[in-house]
Amino acid sequence: MYRKEFFVFDQNRPVPAVIRNYGKEDFQDLIRIQQESFPPPFPSELWWNEDQLNNHVTLFPQGALCIEVDGKMAGSMTGLMIDFDPKKPEHTWEEITDNGYIRNHKPNGNTLYVVDISVSPTYRKLGLGKWMMLSMYNVVIHKGLERLLGGGRMPGYYKHANEMTPEQYLKALVKGELKDPVITFLLRCGRTPLKVVANYIEDKESCNYGTLMEWKNPFIVDKEKTEDEISSNYEHRRSII
Repeated sequence: MYRKEFFVFDQNRPVPAVIRNYGKEDFQDLIRIQQESFPPPFPSELWWNEDQLNNHVTLFPQGALCIEVDGKMAGSMTGLMIDFDPKKPEHTWEEITDNGYIRNHKPNGNTLYVVDISVSPTYRKLGLGKWMMLSMYNVVIHKGLERLLGGGRMPGYYKHANEMTPEQYLKALVKGELKDPVITFLLRCGRTPLKVVANYIEDKESCNYGTLMEWKNPFIVDKEKTEDEISSNYEHRRSII
């Protein structure tokens, strides 16, 4: 099980923090944080319920993380393991996470998929989301998985939907021409975009789009990519000769 003790900084003041696995005793705090983190127009039916949380701590407790700041619950991050084929990336949040119930968790999967990450607005200037993301990278490495993957909401897209496609919006974010509350945060955490997916999640601000973003385990070689590089280098040498 996971436990990390460290300090976050409230301006120049160090404050003790703990990232650990959450349990049943934390459910009410976790539901409260969901409500604070995702106010309307985000659909209230997508907030955690106790049945979902019970599955998280039962089916994959290693992927159920929370963060406390000065002894108070401040946020959480949840994942499950799946088999992911990069050649067939299309999916919705509902189908890949079993609508948050994670009954499709695969203990022998190759990918840790992010179901959710949320931080109470009171604590959002302390960098807690990034700390939880880094902790989930630790889980990926510890379990020897190929990647961490998840679909990021694009809550700033609705402001630009009349002037650009979601792919153009993502490109502008990567170039730094625009900022998005979620996608820009994920880029800062080391995640890289794979694909924009239509109808990923019911979300008016994102116009129902999501961006699949991954973090690859640096200790695992991408065999298919390596073989392509070897072949390319071989052909290059032949052309020189």
